[in-house]
Amino acid sequence: MTATTPITTPFGADSTAAEVIAGVDLHGRRAVVTGAASGIGIETARALADAGAEVVLAVRDTGAGRRAADDITATTGNDRLVVAPLDLADLPSISSFTAAWEGPLDILVNNAGVMAMPETRTPRGWEMQFATNHLGHFALATGLHGALADARDARVVSVSSSGHLRSPVVFEDIDFRERRYDPWLAYGQSKTANVLFAVEGAKRWGRDGITVNALMPGGIRTNLGRYLSADEIERVQRAQSSDGEAPTLKTPEQGAATSVLLAASPLLDGVTGRYFEDCNEAGLNQPGSRRGVAPFAIAPEAAARLWEVSERRVTE
Repeated sequence: MTATTPITTPFGADSTAAEVIAGVDLHGRRAVVTGAASGIGIETARALADAGAEVVLAVRDTGAGRRAADDITATTGNDRLVVAPLDLADLPSISSFTAAWEGPLDILVNNAGVMAMPETRTPRGWEMQFATNHLGHFALATGLHGALADARDARVVSVSSSGHLRSPVVFEDIDFRERRYDPWLAYGQSKTANVLFAVEGAKRWGRDGITVNALMPGGIRTNLGRYLSADEIERVQRAQSSDGEAPTLKTPEQGAATSVLLAASPLLDGVTGRYFEDCNEAGLNQPGSRRGVAPFAIAPEAAARLWEVSERRVTE
């Protein structure tokens, strides 16, 4: 990622998902978008459907998913929308989803997530943000690996965040059993895991024709921040701004643009194992900045270790 020429595109922070995918034909392609009932998830699914893809909305709330599917069909004319139950914090739910899948899968967008939630654990004792944001998507992607390989040129998109800058994956205490729980550090390590997944996934799955990339969608007001007060949201936004002023938030349509670029644009053919923001590949993070990717999030050794740890967890 650091030894290659950065990927640039004609698009930027203000681009929308519709602009990014204009002219792309996805008829005959199949996509899965997690968390597709709202926020940037529904806009990602909408853009893919508008280009002709069959889109599976993988959601916890199937009622909300059906309403989202109806809305997408009404705005795109595409009725090839499927709503499927998926709880990323529940391994049996993920296993049911992957076992039911038939045929090739061209696009997997690991979009769903939780942010800065109070200390919560899965029945297995895993910290909930790491379990949902990383382990659930890891189990989903690896469970669908055969379907992705059958597509021959499949793309996997891992939605991370600049929040990854807050913390590497602390392998010695991933679940905060020894250290005091901090919701932002927990969120940060889960988002670092999303980038490390792309690094190792690109290495392991390249021979199968599968590309895996990660991204920062930008600051968007969605229900991802449902655990935060309005004051806390503003404090976080100011902390992430270079001048101390609250930055302008993206619309969900703009926030989905980088996901859609990685999922479908011919500009990204063959590109894998990289981290994007504002529709272009990001450079290394510079101290004092909230942009770019942290060196610890693209370290090959950490990526390989995380893959092994994740495999053990989801198969034990």
